Amino acid sequence: MWLDPAGPVAQIGIVGFDGQIEVEALRLYGLPEAAPALLCGTPALPVGQREFAAEVSWDLPNLAPGATSLLDVTVAGARQGDIAQAALASSTRFIELDAAAWSINMVRVMARNISPTATFDLGAATLSVAARKRGLP
Repeated sequence: MWLDPAGPVAQIGIVGFDGQIEVEALRLYGLPEAAPALLCGTPALPVGQREFAAEVSWDLPNLAPGATSLLDVTVAGARQGDIAQAALASSTRFIELDAAAWSINMVRVMARNISPTATFDLGAATLSVAARKRGLP
């Protein structure tokens, strides 16, 4: 295989010793910075970047026992099915956070009061959200 450093050209040679060959699958390995643009993704979704993050301020409403609150956070590069996590920079002993990448560039965070008796009213705090691409088996 030969990659042209001056442009997006890749030349792959396949030799068949017994006649005609049909290529069913081809996997290329290499550094992303050395790959042609076609093999290196698009500006909207670059190959090689696996983790995306965002931070926003979130002022949770009063949460009675068992109550939930939802917030949609824009995380550029996240796609449906990515693994998502959320953390709130506040005392969250009885506030459980769950995050899911549910659409393009969007992660939904759910805060749930898991205390059996206490109602919580936290002040505004920084919510950190991360999305990570699933690995191949």
